[in-house]
Amino acid sequence: MLFIAIGMLGATVMPHNLYLHSSIVQSRRYKRTPEGKREAIRMANIDSGFALTVALFVNAAILIVAAAVFHRSGHFEVAAIEDAYRLLSPLVGAVGASTLFAVALLASGQNSSITGTLAGQVVMEGFVHLRVKPWLRRLITRSLAIIPTIVVVAFRGEHGTEDLLLISQVILSLQLSFAVIPLVMFTSNPKRMGEFVNAPWLKSVSWATAILIAGLNAWFLLSLLR
Repeated sequence: MLFIAIGMLGATVMPHNLYLHSSIVQSRRYKRTPEGKREAIRMANIDSGFALTVALFVNAAILIVAAAVFHRSGHFEVAAIEDAYRLLSPLVGAVGASTLFAVALLASGQNSSITGTLAGQVVMEGFVHLRVKPWLRRLITRSLAIIPTIVVVAFRGEHGTEDLLLISQVILSLQLSFAVIPLVMFTSNPKRMGEFVNAPWLKSVSWATAILIAGLNAWFLLSLLR
């Protein structure tokens, strides 16, 4: 249960999106004045809040549909994507349910690939100062995403993709602290942020969230060592 919860945390927040949203704010056209910066921050909060809220409802919908469709019908063995795909239409009674489910998975994969590629570009250009041609960047990032999947499917079959998916989500969660803690430190530093520094109540909530994420990840790692 902890393994799946950690995976859902990493899949919903995704640490690289923190870098991506920071870059999106900088790329917006706004006046470089205190008023203009406040407007940019406000719009960024709306953007991030909306995106995370939608992600929360999507993950909640997955759990609710699984409980309502499979558990109540007695299909307790359904625990993988390929099983859900095959059984969704007959149990729900809608002809296109499984097709819609497959399209949603495809859209989710494309979204993850695009945000990962854009975030990688931000990190390479902003931190490493490394610039490559767009076609080469797409080739490298897509190859790193597709090749491991092909290898896992070739050696372990369909069930290997489920394990790979869960492991990748858990790895995202384990990396989340390395993005959240520096973010809280920077935004709570009055010398760096000036008048835009986090309010005292926001500092408390931010540090509590960062400690909670780090604590869950530490608990999970300790459970693996037992």
